[in-house]
Amino acid sequence: MATETTPGSQSLGERAPHVKSVAVTAIASLGGVAAGLVSDAVVSGSGNTTALAIYGAFAVGGLVLMRLIGVDVSEFGAKDNLYVFFMTFALWFVTYGILLTSA
Repeated sequence: MATETTPGSQSLGERAPHVKSVAVTAIASLGGVAAGLVSDAVVSGSGNTTALAIYGAFAVGGLVLMRLIGVDVSEFGAKDNLYVFFMTFALWFVTYGILLTSA
């Protein structure tokens, strides 16, 4: 029938939620890695809270970047915001931790 779709023929409208979630995850993850790299470049040692401020700036900057590329962050609930901040934190923590132990 003409209304049936084959597995490879989904329209962009049907894939929009998936594309949005991939974009949010990618921005949060790459933002965390970038925050870890910047933290290592700016901060010398692990006892400084400046590294945590850098993480916060990258987490908020990720939300701004999402808004700029067209993701409607105004419809994000608490769960979505926690997801963005956790993903950014987790990758910042791992990246910064690896860089601190390798120096």
